[in-house]
Amino acid sequence: MSDFVLISTDKAVRPTNVMGTSKRLAEMVLQALAVESSVTRFSMVRFGNVLGSSGSVVPLFRQQIKDGGPITLTHGEVTRYFMTIPEAAQLVIQAGAMARGGDVFVLDMGEPVRIMDLARRMVELSGLRVRDHEDPEGDIEIQVTGLRPGEKLYEELLIGNQPEPTTHPRIMKAHEDFLGWSELNSKLDSLTVALNTNDVDLIRSLLQQLVPGYQPEGDIVDWVHLERQTEAPER
Repeated sequence: MSDFVLISTDKAVRPTNVMGTSKRLAEMVLQALAVESSVTRFSMVRFGNVLGSSGSVVPLFRQQIKDGGPITLTHGEVTRYFMTIPEAAQLVIQAGAMARGGDVFVLDMGEPVRIMDLARRMVELSGLRVRDHEDPEGDIEIQVTGLRPGEKLYEELLIGNQPEPTTHPRIMKAHEDFLGWSELNSKLDSLTVALNTNDVDLIRSLLQQLVPGYQPEGDIVDWVHLERQTEAPER
């Protein structure tokens, strides 16, 4: 394989949950492999939310509006970066073409969007009115449910400072520290053992050692395991 491009995320920057930490760890694996490999050019592209993609708030809000509400969001001041699917696809391909090996590319996502404003705008574009204290007879209520564990009010795209410009005005190159392959691989082996034995405390400790800046805001919870326990029939 001549080229390998990892689709990463702004959640990899100073992560507060396992999802973002695993993304940063994936970046570090590619950075280390890039030093070892003379055959494959490894690179990664880090950006925010893609409008209309699976897991995006836009389809969720659209469905909630269709159902008559309420629209649910976790905090009134949450902001996120957005770009369209064509924009994201084009910039990822262009960044991959610029790669020399181990590059961490960061896309210019424009200005962050306040999710409350997005929700209100989607209601208005549907020809409806937001129901609130100013308009108690409105059509769609917006409910604030509270931040989830590990969720940030805002996302960042850079761990360090001063990204390097590239030949493309919307693609920058970040300089991020990483471990050499020998040290990283040894720690990954330890992480694999901890995962296989479901040693949650050790998993958390190893992730904090591997990913500087990982500050978990709550306990690690195996939601899949808990769900299976809930669904298991009684004997």
